[in-house]
Amino acid sequence: MATVTSTITRLEYSVEKPLNREPPVEKLVSSFITEDGGFDRNHGPIPHIAPQTHTLTITTPSSGHRLSLSPNDLRTLFPQHTLLAALQCAGNRRHTMRTQLREVKGVDWLDGAAMCAIWRGPRLRDVLAAVGMRQQRRPAARRSDGADGLGRVDSAVDGEGDRGLHVQFESRATACQEARWYGASIPLARAMGEADEVVLAVEMNGRPLTASHGAPVRVIVPGCAGARSVKWLDTITIQPHESPNHYQKRDYKILPPTALDGPAAEKWWDRLPPLMDMPVNSVIGVPASGARVAAASADGTVEVIGYALPGGRNGPVRRVEVSGDGGRTWSDAEILEPPNEIKEMGLSLKWAWSLWRARVRMEKGSEKKIWSRATDGRDTQPRYPEWNWRGLAYNGYGEAADLTVE
Repeated sequence: MATVTSTITRLEYSVEKPLNREPPVEKLVSSFITEDGGFDRNHGPIPHIAPQTHTLTITTPSSGHRLSLSPNDLRTLFPQHTLLAALQCAGNRRHTMRTQLREVKGVDWLDGAAMCAIWRGPRLRDVLAAVGMRQQRRPAARRSDGADGLGRVDSAVDGEGDRGLHVQFESRATACQEARWYGASIPLARAMGEADEVVLAVEMNGRPLTASHGAPVRVIVPGCAGARSVKWLDTITIQPHESPNHYQKRDYKILPPTALDGPAAEKWWDRLPPLMDMPVNSVIGVPASGARVAAASADGTVEVIGYALPGGRNGPVRRVEVSGDGGRTWSDAEILEPPNEIKEMGLSLKWAWSLWRARVRMEKGSEKKIWSRATDGRDTQPRYPEWNWRGLAYNGYGEAADLTVE
């Protein structure tokens, strides 16, 4: 059974400046909760901000509401919510897309740019209520066939309409490679959705956030690409449009396969929506590709261990299958129960990853491979996704390749 916490001391550096690195996957899958040593994704230097001097400013420009909060205010003035959620870089597994499909642009992530942690802080919806946000029910609409539609619960700013609003997040603490600061946004409906559990995190795994994970305040948008979970958060603004920041408008979008390079991508940036929900995925951590493994003498099976991530709001993962014969046959893996400490906290597993274990029958020899595929509440992992030039959201089968089975 996986333990609650793990200290991962060795990380693989993908880029030295800014700091982008990931742990070996075989270490990552040794613990349900990623305690430290999880992946780092940065577009600039890591700022070290004193919580005593930090201010989070929340504004609704059209209505004139404005609120300034310290990290301590976030802890003491609002109900605290504990969220168990995986976090994943949008480019996780980019290396596999590059080597299995075709060349891509971006940090050459292997399979370790993911983690699972316990985040704590106020719900974003509760904080936005302090600047005039409220839930309202739209009147039932009359359908074209004459039948009555169902009323919908949506978000609104007091005195304003509720359609098409966005919550913009900004971190101006450090300059980025492609912009003077980092920004992102999500639809207001997601920010205000009770079931969406968006949190302004001030703690991770029972301790104050560290600088590398966004201290003093980080927004956590579960189910979304990590690019929307802005670190070192200092500004929240409600606007009728999404963030104009480079990383919202000209990055982290799934380009069509016809966009083969930067010049070809130019015409698409303003036409495509930002990547939000990540797809269902699974990864094999043990055995690692290139390993020599001994099959059990009794039944010729090899032990396989990995992680699986649900797509978007479709968690938890419901099934993981493995194949040792190129997909001719598949067998179900055991999805491991979370540790007792997690169960006792009563946390939802909707946004968490699943660790899994299986034994798969393998013929002896070299150049063998094992595949994995996961299923969540809606989708099953494909053999290959469609290629995109930025190498985002790769979720082809998990694979341990070039194995020597003895």
